[in-house]
Amino acid sequence: MQYLKTYNKHDVLSLTRLRRFETKIGERVQLAQDRLPMAEAIAKSSARFVVVGIPEDIGVKANLGIGGADSAWMPFLQAFLNVQSNDFFPGDDVLLLGHLDFTELSALIENNAHSNEERIEAYRHAVNTVDDAVEHLVKTITENKKIPIIIGGGHNNAYGCLKGAAKGLFKAGVIPLAQVNAINLDAHADYRPIEGRHSGNAFRYADEDGYLEKYCVIGLHENYLPQNVWVDMVNDPFLDIITYEDIFLHEKRNFIQAIAHAIDFTSDTYCGIELDLDSVEHTLSSAMSPVGVRPLHARQYVTFAAADCKVAYLHICEGAAHLADGRKDDTTGKLISYLVSDFIKTIV
Repeated sequence: MQYLKTYNKHDVLSLTRLRRFETKIGERVQLAQDRLPMAEAIAKSSARFVVVGIPEDIGVKANLGIGGADSAWMPFLQAFLNVQSNDFFPGDDVLLLGHLDFTELSALIENNAHSNEERIEAYRHAVNTVDDAVEHLVKTITENKKIPIIIGGGHNNAYGCLKGAAKGLFKAGVIPLAQVNAINLDAHADYRPIEGRHSGNAFRYADEDGYLEKYCVIGLHENYLPQNVWVDMVNDPFLDIITYEDIFLHEKRNFIQAIAHAIDFTSDTYCGIELDLDSVEHTLSSAMSPVGVRPLHARQYVTFAAADCKVAYLHICEGAAHLADGRKDDTTGKLISYLVSDFIKTIV
């Protein structure tokens, strides 16, 4: 598959800190068999979960955001591979497939754009290429009845995840129509108008194209909800919003009740679990905020959603280890590792 970079045992063990009397996840994860086409390698694996990275910030830049969403994948991978393999999480039910590499595509834009407007237009056009690659990969995973765990990257990749999961689960005979639901822990709805693809309108495109049936956002910040998006969502019975303010300021319901509502709202079919790390306070991202849910809340969200949803996929996005403006945080990858291991342990 174009853009997919797979890993071998040497790649994985080079990131794993081996220690006597201990076994790390990096020593237990499955890898794609050499010389097999991607689809066949996934089909032949006994793993239930397939972990894939999308280290890109094309969609974020297309949304006029700060670059850096491409930097969280490797810190996550290093943290994840060094988790202890034990009775809580053995790790042998995970296929570490690799990552989608769009560095040449991004460099091509940067080297050839002559103005900021031209650059933005080029990035929005390039997101379509990213969409196609993500869709194809997620479709291949889900049609083999495995659960994709997608680590981004920008939230633009929700579109490819939704479209790919809808098509894959339909092809597998799991759902009668190529439509899935989504719940999203996010400070933003990412339901901006259709104006060219970027990280702020993935759910709008998925909805308009018929792949998204129901969508519920938890923890959305009222200060960053455009009026036109609010009007569109509040008037659509298939869309729902529970704002951060309603949970934590007005206390109309607590956080666990908000998750339970979102799960119930989307319970009629398979559901993508989306987590935008800009919802977690002080977590490095393009839209980093001092206000948000705590890491504990993010872990509870993933755990409860994994336990009670008909899970189509897990998508964690927008996190960064370093941003284009110079800000850095070495803990982002470890936070994502906790979230992924929580998700897997809950389902297993």
